[in-house]
Amino acid sequence: MGIRGRSAKALCTSWLAGLALLALAQTASAASSLPKKQGTAPRPGPAVLYEPLAISPELTNAPRSGWTAKPILISGASAYRKGEFLYQGYVYDDHGAKEATDPSNPMHSPGGDSSGGDLFSAPDGTYDYPSGPGYDENAANLIELRVKPFSRLTAFRVTFNTLEDPNLIATAIAIGGTEGVSHPFPFGANVSAPAQYFLTIHGTTAVLTDAVSGNPVPGPAPSVSVDLERHQITVKVLHSEWNPGSSTVRLAAAAGLWDAANGRYLLPGAERSETKGGGGGEAPNPPAFYDVAFRFNAQEPVPGTPSPSTTSDPAWWRESAQSKALASGDISQFHAEVDFEKLLGKINDDMPGGPTGVPQSGVFDRISASHFSPGQGADYATGGCGSSAGCIGAMRGQLLPYAIYVPSGSAPASGYGLTLLLHSLSANYNQFEGSRNQSEFGNRGAGSIVITPSGRGPDGWYYDHAGADTFEVWADVAAHYHLNPSFTDIAGYSMGGYGTYKFSTQFPDLFAKAQPTVGPPALGIWSPPAEPTGGLRSLTQRMLASVRNVPFLIWDEETDELVPITGVREQVKRFDELGYRYEFDEFHAGDHLTLAINDEYGPAAEFLGTDTVQPNPTHVSYAYNPTMDFAADGTAAGHAYWLYALSLRNGSGTAPLGSADVRSEGFGVGDAPASETQAGAGALTGGQIPAIPFTSQTKTWGAAPQAPKHNALDIAATNISAMTIDAKRAKVSCQATLNVTTDGPLTVTLADCPGAKGETVTQSFG
Repeated sequence: MGIRGRSAKALCTSWLAGLALLALAQTASAASSLPKKQGTAPRPGPAVLYEPLAISPELTNAPRSGWTAKPILISGASAYRKGEFLYQGYVYDDHGAKEATDPSNPMHSPGGDSSGGDLFSAPDGTYDYPSGPGYDENAANLIELRVKPFSRLTAFRVTFNTLEDPNLIATAIAIGGTEGVSHPFPFGANVSAPAQYFLTIHGTTAVLTDAVSGNPVPGPAPSVSVDLERHQITVKVLHSEWNPGSSTVRLAAAAGLWDAANGRYLLPGAERSETKGGGGGEAPNPPAFYDVAFRFNAQEPVPGTPSPSTTSDPAWWRESAQSKALASGDISQFHAEVDFEKLLGKINDDMPGGPTGVPQSGVFDRISASHFSPGQGADYATGGCGSSAGCIGAMRGQLLPYAIYVPSGSAPASGYGLTLLLHSLSANYNQFEGSRNQSEFGNRGAGSIVITPSGRGPDGWYYDHAGADTFEVWADVAAHYHLNPSFTDIAGYSMGGYGTYKFSTQFPDLFAKAQPTVGPPALGIWSPPAEPTGGLRSLTQRMLASVRNVPFLIWDEETDELVPITGVREQVKRFDELGYRYEFDEFHAGDHLTLAINDEYGPAAEFLGTDTVQPNPTHVSYAYNPTMDFAADGTAAGHAYWLYALSLRNGSGTAPLGSADVRSEGFGVGDAPASETQAGAGALTGGQIPAIPFTSQTKTWGAAPQAPKHNALDIAATNISAMTIDAKRAKVSCQATLNVTTDGPLTVTLADCPGAKGETVTQSFG
C-alpha cells in the first residue's frame, strides 16, 4: 500500500525485524474478523484496514534485555507473564492534581481555535507542561511498569509514551510498607504513600531511600539504563540492598518532572512558561506527580450518563480519581500487591476479570499502535485541525487509546458484531464510556463490540490521520476479538455524526446500517443556500447516492444552535429524492446537547438491529469524491461492492465529484419499490428527560420483484472516465450487453468473467 509511517531509520531498526513473526500472527488472527476479498474488486473499505498491525517500539522488548513478556494493551490492568509482573497505564492521562486551571493551557484552544478545544474532553487534573523543548505536552506519561526478579537483583522497567530527554523527568517507586502508614516521597514530591523504601529515578541516576529515615540505603546505588528508541528506563536493584525473596510486596509508583539544577522535582506554577509547567494554582508546594501507576480500571470513574458532575468532575481521560488523590497529597489507594513467588515460578496469570487483572467484558480502554508517528507526545499549541485539507492531529505519538465495550457473557460462535460510535467535536474517545448509548448499542442480538477511536484529538473531523485512526482501531479489534465482519454498523454524535455520513458514503460496503445523531452534513456549519463553512468538498449531501444499500436513522434537533436544521432538512430531502430507506426524527425540545444528556438510544439500537451487509447487491450507486482520499494514509476510496477502479474525467477545481450507477440484470431481481414518504410523530422516553417530542419522516422499501435474467448491465455515469466491474459478482459474463448513458468518454472493463479465469474485456463509450 505504501502508507507513510515512522522515519526510515525507525523502520530499519532491529525491533521491527525481530517481531515480524508477531505481526504475521496478528494478521492471521485479524483475517477471519475482517471483510473478505471477493473476486477482483478491492476488499471493502480503505487499504489501511487490512495492513498488518503496526509495531511500536514502546511495546517491544530489546534483544537480550531479559524482558520477554507481551504487553497487556488494556489500560488499568495488571498481569503475571513469563516471570514478569506488568501494569499497563493510560495514554494521555498525565494531568496531575486538581488544583487550578492554567488559562494558557493549549488544550483549551488547539492551534488557537477554541471551537476544537476540550469543552467536552477537559481533564480533571489541571497540570500542563513547560512549553520548552523535550516536554511535548506529555513527558511524564507512564504507560507501563514491569518488575522481574533475577538471581542477584530485581529489575524494574518503566515505559513512557514520550521520552526525548530522560533528564527532564523523574519516576518514584514506593516499595513495601504497611497499609495506613504513609511516608513522604523524597526530593520534594509533596505526596505520601506507604513504603519501606523509595526508589527514585531521574536521568541515568537512581537512589534507593529508606522511607522512615529519609536517608539513602548504604551500598551500591541501583544501576540505570535508558532505551530512547523504546522510551524505556530500566533500573536494577541488587539483592544486597533489597531482596523481595518469595514474599508479596506492596508497590506504588508515579512520575513527574525533574529540576536538575536543584536536585528535586520540578513543581508546576499557576501558568506555564518555557521552563515550568502550569496548573498548580497558588499552592506554594503543589504535588509534583503528573501520572500515577497502579490505577485499575474499576478505580477510575467513567463519564457514564451525563450529570452535573460530568463537567465539574470530568472523567474523560480516566484520571479523575488520580487528580483528587494527588490533590489530597496521598496516593495510598493506588498500589499493587506483587507476588514474587508467582514471579519466581514463572506462573502466567492475567487474573481475568479480577479487580486488578485484565478486563474481559464491559467498558475499558485499549491501546493500539498506529502506522503513523508524526512526533512524540501531543501538540495542542499548534495541532488544531478542523480542515478537510488534512489533519495530523493533536495526539502525535504512535500509541493511541480507544474506548471499547465488550458485551458480557460468552462470545457468539459467529463472532461479535462491531459498532463504530464516533465522538463529537471538543470530545474524546471516552465520550460514551459507561453511557446507555454505548451499552444499548452493544447489547443487541448476540452482542456487538462498540468502539470509539481517538481520532487523534478533539477536532479531526475524520480526515487524514484522524480518519485513518478509525480503521487502524478497527483492525486492532479484529486482531484481538472474533468478529462477524458482515455485522457492522456506524453511528456518532455531532462531529461523529458527520463521520457517519462521511465514512458510509466513502465506503458503503462496510456497513449494514448507519445512525447519525445531530450530525452536520458537512464539515462545520451548513446553512443553505450558503456553502458549508468547511467547503463544498466536505458536503456529504453530494455523495448520498453511495448509500443505496445502507438504511439510515437520522436524529436531529429543530432548535440546534450548532447544526442548523435547514442543512439537515436538505440532507433528508436528498435521501427522499433518491428513494432510499431512511427515517428522520426531528426533535422539538432542546438544543445540540439534549439527546446526549437524555442518553436513551433504545429505538436507535432497535433500528440497527442485527442486519448484515449484503456484499453483492443487484444495484450499486457510487459518488466518488477524491478530495476525501488520503492515499499516503491508505484511506483512498473509489470502489464499492463489485464496482471499482473509478476515475474522474475532470478532477480539477476545489470540489470535483463523479458518480456511477450500475444495475445488473443478471440477478433476475428488480429494484425494490420505494414507499411514499410517510409522516409521523412520537416522543422519546426512557431517558433522563421524561419525554422529548419529535416528528418523523420515513421511506421504506417493499420486496424486490422478480425479473427476467439478462446478461446485461445498465450503466449511468457522470464525470467518470473509467470503471471496472467484477462480472462474476455482478452475475454477468464478458459478453454482457452494456446499456450505457454517459456525459463524456467512458471506458468500462469487465473482469473475472465466469468460466474464463483471468479474462477481462474493455469497451469504450461516448
